[in-house]
Amino acid sequence: MDLDLTDKVAVVSGGSRGMGKAIARQLAIEGADVVVVARGAEALEATAKELATTTGRRIVPITADTREDASVKAMADAAGSAFGHLDILVNCAASPGGQGPAPRFDEITNEAFFEDMNTKVLGYLRCAREVAPYMKRQGWGRIISLSGMAARQGGAALGSMRNVAVVAMTKNLADELGPYGINVTVVHPGRTRTEATESVLARRMAAEGISHEEAERQLLQGNVLRRAIDATDVANVVTFLASPRSVAITGDVIAAGGGSPVSIYY
Repeated sequence: MDLDLTDKVAVVSGGSRGMGKAIARQLAIEGADVVVVARGAEALEATAKELATTTGRRIVPITADTREDASVKAMADAAGSAFGHLDILVNCAASPGGQGPAPRFDEITNEAFFEDMNTKVLGYLRCAREVAPYMKRQGWGRIISLSGMAARQGGAALGSMRNVAVVAMTKNLADELGPYGINVTVVHPGRTRTEATESVLARRMAAEGISHEEAERQLLQGNVLRRAIDATDVANVVTFLASPRSVAITGDVIAAGGGSPVSIYY
């Protein structure tokens, strides 16, 4: 299936590594030009060069901190100036969850709460706020936000609160922006293999005194396929949602974690 993404312009926050990088790669493979956004300039430049070489598309790195209004506005202005139009926004700039024991409810500090919400929820909102005007003017756009399965389960209060907030934001944006031809969706990854996974497993092995095999088994818990879902698997879902082919899906959530056992979501 041709996803009709040739010459679309995508902005991918958190695009220098992990799922953001995988998403940027898949979008470029499908013919999009991509603005990759992250705080670390060195990793961002390296990613942009790598993706441009491997995909043949134009990859523009822009350093920005999505926790700051002015930084996000400057990023969107620079991206708009570079291409003249912005068609797709993928929000992926957030600290990954599930890489260590979650703090108990009574251990959560105000500072940790506000940092989490500012980075993921307000960060996503800032990016949407600055990029959506380009989409409204042209009457078409896609906004996809990476959230997480903690939105559907307990055990990690901060993770649940921030991810539920992303879903609520998405539904409200979808209702408001739909008349302009803009689809807004959420993707919930589960435990996903990225380039950081081996270091996460090593920390778990050291902390719990378990084997690599047991750490891998724990990684697959809650996945009915019993196989690792990697960043490219998630990127394929996001790339479809970013395309004109996804017109029937908006204001909703797609889980991309290999299937959750027992529970029924409707």
